Amino acid sequence: MSNDGKQHTNGNGHRHLHEIAGRIATAEFETPDPKAEIEEAVRLILLNVGEDPQREGLLRTPHRVAKMYDELLEGYHQDVATLINNAMFEVEYGAGEMIVVANIDYTSMCEHHMLPFTGKAHVAYIPREKVVGLSKIPRIVDMFARRLQMQERLTNEIADALQEHLDPLGVIVVVEGQHSCAALRGVKKHGLDMITTAKRGQFRTDPALVQEFYRLAGI
Repeated sequence: MSNDGKQHTNGNGHRHLHEIAGRIATAEFETPDPKAEIEEAVRLILLNVGEDPQREGLLRTPHRVAKMYDELLEGYHQDVATLINNAMFEVEYGAGEMIVVANIDYTSMCEHHMLPFTGKAHVAYIPREKVVGLSKIPRIVDMFARRLQMQERLTNEIADALQEHLDPLGVIVVVEGQHSCAALRGVKKHGLDMITTAKRGQFRTDPALVQEFYRLAGI
């Protein structure tokens, strides 16, 4: 390794590495600011991959990464009831007819490698007495997507939340996802499209409803 490379792990950098490792080993995390802890963890990663966190291009990288995680994982600080915020409305609608919200873009983080996966969610429900405001369904999708996830769990969580809070006659959710962990590492295949489904209520017992949903959603 060059002299420049050695500077990454000796002197102050080496002591800083041991300080952070010691805090992790003894679970001494008393700082009330989680962003500060994430910044320290990112510095530790930079040191361990052979980088110098003090060089100009990386000085603010820990801050940027902490800010990024705060945005991408904000779903941990949200709940469905608050998102809906009583936006349930009585409206005359055909008995047994469905409401479809298709092509909802989402971005999530794979819990196995903490790499992003992205795609679209398609949702339908058959209202019992009330309908929910249009914006609430994409917000619910985003809330669950902005957590460390598996696509299978994400699909079920969206369906279960809608079933619980809307009390509909039925719910169906289809999620399409393209996963960075499959494209960038491991199998290294680009363009793979994973599709997961979750059905509740009448969508489980009436195949004709499912086919109508696919037709209306265009999938």
